[in-house]
Amino acid sequence: MEIALLQTDIVWGDKEENLMRVERLMDEHPKAQLFVLPEMFATGFMVGGDVVTEPQEGQVHRWMVDVARRRGCAVAGSVAVEVDGRRHNRFYFVTPDGATWHYDKRHLFTYAGEDRLYTKGEDRVVVRYGGLRFLLQVCYDLRFPVFSRNRGDYDVAIYVANWPTARLFAWQTLLRARAIENQCFVLGVNRVGNDPANAYSGGTVVLDPQGQTLAECRANEVDVAQATLSLESLEGLRRTFPVMRDGDVFIL
Repeated sequence: MEIALLQTDIVWGDKEENLMRVERLMDEHPKAQLFVLPEMFATGFMVGGDVVTEPQEGQVHRWMVDVARRRGCAVAGSVAVEVDGRRHNRFYFVTPDGATWHYDKRHLFTYAGEDRLYTKGEDRVVVRYGGLRFLLQVCYDLRFPVFSRNRGDYDVAIYVANWPTARLFAWQTLLRARAIENQCFVLGVNRVGNDPANAYSGGTVVLDPQGQTLAECRANEVDVAQATLSLESLEGLRRTFPVMRDGDVFIL
């Protein structure tokens, strides 16, 4: 599968401008079968009094459905939504036929007050698309490996984020750990630029199941990382080096 990770500079609270910028980047990669966008890619990571949310299946979700249909690809990324009076940091995965899966971020970033404005999700979500199984994760989830432990139920873990430059080393290290310990591809998609609280330098990367880099974006630049994910190569590694058979059995 041809995938493209979009490392964007998000304009604070301006959905129209951000969606336009994303489409321009997509135009440069017409063969991609899956586009992955950062956390809250249409607004920035909003956890203060100026939060911009939308209803379930609102403007940004409708845009994702339209883009997926027009381009014949899947589109994935997180959006701030409000449903029945509760806000969620919701990761949408939309396929060309209009089907939508969503995962609500489980581990809210209490350090920045995300837990005071948003309701955490409970369900682990795996999406089947194009012959691969994708685990959906959002930013701070990366620090909690028990929740993302591979139970033989996924091939690719996607982490979408607004991960600040100040903690970039942790982002880079933990992404590799998740790939190696779970014998899976890892797609880590981060933003660049600034918001009212932080600076971001990117670190968007595609990792193979041994933690090696398949593609990456340039630091501090709007950029796209494009790579091909091969289920055959993944299954071959799992057969020849079956470490997952020796893992511990547990229930979360």
